[in-house]
Amino acid sequence: MADATTTENGAGGGSKKGRLIIGLAVALACTLALLIGLLASAGPGQLISLITGEPPAAVPDEAHGGTDAHGAPQGPGAQSLSTDEHIVVLPFQEIIVNITATTATGRQTTRFLKLNLAIVYDSRIAGSEKIEGRQLFMRDSFQDYLRQLNESDLQGSIGLAKLKAELLRRARAITDSDAPQEFLIADLIIQ
Repeated sequence: MADATTTENGAGGGSKKGRLIIGLAVALACTLALLIGLLASAGPGQLISLITGEPPAAVPDEAHGGTDAHGAPQGPGAQSLSTDEHIVVLPFQEIIVNITATTATGRQTTRFLKLNLAIVYDSRIAGSEKIEGRQLFMRDSFQDYLRQLNESDLQGSIGLAKLKAELLRRARAITDSDAPQEFLIADLIIQ
């Protein structure tokens, strides 16, 4: 009987050591995988700067002669492609219309749609000078379109993308220009 007890305790002690070694090996493998992942995602320069606390050294773009502190190209033959001064954002007055909604029982009802939006256009494109003068006509066209919508037409990101695309199509048709680039929606509330 004494031999059986000693054998079981000896085997149990070796099992705990084995589990500890396996646990340490797994922890070491996880740490190594984490370091390899950091190196692959950030790059060696970023990883060294993270460890040392110094900012990473900027690597010049050899094809364009590098960039300055603001990201503008510099060097021989470099051209600034900054378009910020040509992009104009024109806000519209708040639009409130009734839209159709269907209740859970299938009954048709109306809801309010409140929409705050702004048009973004490029002032370099021909016809952009017409946009501010045609703003009331665009607003009228938008209201006609919005009144035809159902609540389900505006659900999800697809509904929002379709709304923006239709508003952009109408804005381009009314201004007879490709200057309108996109619509920014500040508020879209259905009550």
